This record gives sequence, C-alpha cells and structure tokens, in this order.
Amino acid sequence: MSRSASTASQEIYIGLMSGTSLDGVDSVLVRLNSRRPILLATAFLPYPKHLKAKLLALHEPLRDELDAAALVGIELARHYTRAVEMVLKKSGVPARAVRAIGCHGQTIRHRPRSGYTLQLGNPAWLAERTGITVVADFRSRDIAAGGQGAPLVPAFHAACFRDSRRHRVIVNLGGIANVTDLPVRRSVTGFDTGPGNVLLDAWARARFGRDFDRRGELASRGKPVAALLKAMLADPYFRRSPPKSTGRDRFNLAWLRAFRAGHHDPKDVQATLAELTARTISGAIARFCPGAKEAYLCGGGVHNADLVSRIARMLPAVRIASTEELGIHPDWVEAMAFAWLAQRALRRETGSLPAVTGARGARVLGAIYPA
Repeated sequence: MSRSASTASQEIYIGLMSGTSLDGVDSVLVRLNSRRPILLATAFLPYPKHLKAKLLALHEPLRDELDAAALVGIELARHYTRAVEMVLKKSGVPARAVRAIGCHGQTIRHRPRSGYTLQLGNPAWLAERTGITVVADFRSRDIAAGGQGAPLVPAFHAACFRDSRRHRVIVNLGGIANVTDLPVRRSVTGFDTGPGNVLLDAWARARFGRDFDRRGELASRGKPVAALLKAMLADPYFRRSPPKSTGRDRFNLAWLRAFRAGHHDPKDVQATLAELTARTISGAIARFCPGAKEAYLCGGGVHNADLVSRIARMLPAVRIASTEELGIHPDWVEAMAFAWLAQRALRRETGSLPAVTGARGARVLGAIYPA
C-alpha cells in the first residue's frame, strides 16, 4: 500500500482554532480512528500586529465594515493556509492524505439572541489554497435550531474525557472561559462562565503595554479591589442559568471602563480581574456542577500560574489538574475539537449537545467546502 493510501485510511484531519484572545492560530494534525484522537503535529502561528488591529476594530461598528470584514476574511484565509502548511511540513504528511480541515474562524460577532453569529476566515479561499476540503461555520446551524451556537467543545470533551467512575469538569481558560460538566450518570452540560483571559489581556495591553500578563505576574503583585469586584460580579450574565454563551461583544475594555477601573492602581485592577475570572468559574462549578471531584484545565490560561492558584484556592474539595493528565496537551484541545467536528460533519453525524446550547435538538454542524 502506498503512503498516501495508508494515511488516507487513517482518518487524518486538521483542526484550526483562533479564539477570543486574538493571539493567533492553533493548528493541529490529528488521526481520528479511535476514541482518543492521536496528535501527529502542532503549530502556533501568531497574528501579525496589523491583522490583530483589524480584527479588534471589527468588533465595533465601522464605516464600510462589510468591505473591511470581507477583506480581513481573505487575509485570515492566507494566514490559516500558512498554519496548515506548517503542520503538514512538521509531520511529513501530504495534503492529499488529509480528509478535511475543521476551521472555527475568527468570531467578530456572537449574538444568538438576535439569531446570528459571525466568524471570519473565508473557507472557500482556504479550500482553494490548500487543496483540502474545509468544514467551517460550525455555530450557525445550532443557532437556527434555537440554540446558543456555543460552546461547541463539550461534545468533544464528553467523547474524550468522560469517565464512568469519576465526576469531572473540563475548564477551558480561553479568552472566554467555559466549563463542561461530565457527571457519571447525569447528562453532559456546558456553558460560558464569562471572561477568561479577555479582560486580563485587554488591561495588560492598555495599562502595561503587554499583550498578556505572563504567568499572572502583574496580578500577583496587586490586591483585588473589593468594591470594584463586587460591582463587576453584579453583571446579570453571571446570575443567568445555562444554556448561555458570551464573547468580546459583552466583555471588553469598554465594559471594564464603565466601572471606572482607571481610578485604581493598575496592578490592583489586574488582580481584581484575575479574581473575577477565578470567582465566576469556581462559582459556576459549585452551582451548576454539584458533586464534581476533578477539574481539568485547558486553554492559554493554564499557563497563568496566578489564575490557576486562585481557582484551586476557591475549590478546595476539587482536584485541579491539566488535561495533559488525560492525554491531551491543554494548548491543543480546542483545535482538536474542530478537527473532530469536521469528521462528524463529513459523516453526517451530529456534533452539538442540546443540553449545552439549548437548541431544539442535536444537529450536524458545519458548512462543507469540497476540495
């Protein structure tokens, strides 16, 4: 059997994820023949400053924004193509051996209550440039079915991480934080808890000139401002019961400035934001995941030692660890999920969980752009 025939029979997919943090693109090459995906190669391709600036600008209404969004979508497709080429080069696997690319795209609007969500990336251009079938637009069908369209990774978490003896929770510490509850007997649930890194990054960029607070060093030098924290925790989103999802549309620098954060010491504000993220995550687990014994963390926030220690301190009865203990490195879980969702789409298998999104039923997710 030729190498290309052998690799094709192994169900090889690429997953691309670019999240709320706007730091860049996670790219993974995975083999999806068994229950546990096998990671073949990984790559991270940062966004250049000019592209990140364009994406940030598109989160707010602009003059001629339709043209701007279309052009940025093409630029993203070029960037995604480079990310695909990186993992293929690392692995030595030819493009013709890849069944499909699952590309989440870059969210610039997420408004399920208005009936829509918008992720940029131009999958048609990506399919043309790579010669690989692309599956994209994973959220829209769920929203059309009355759901939130997010989070979408809980179905993947359930497939890979659920245990028949231990009640686990998976916590994704991305720009927006979300939890997946994996009880032993009850149904799987999941939802966005609120800001993960998005406010921490925004404040670090605005006040310290840093893209993010490395390891939480800035926050660890500050002290949470009790009054500021109380005011932020009063946001109605935190009291809302699941299903629920959110994004940069709600939690952004303008939201933070409305609390007059600039009147406090910048390091104290950084500490307050870390406390907000930790408190909303731990509170959500205590309220909506009763009986959980283990919480496994993934996403970029795993590298924020200060944030992780705050979460652990607030959940003394829950064992806190990284998903690496479960066999998948925390940096690549989300990208792997979209490779898995692409496979589900090609097989016409459902990829959503109605208990998570609130949709009328499970749906096959994603629009397919054949090579």
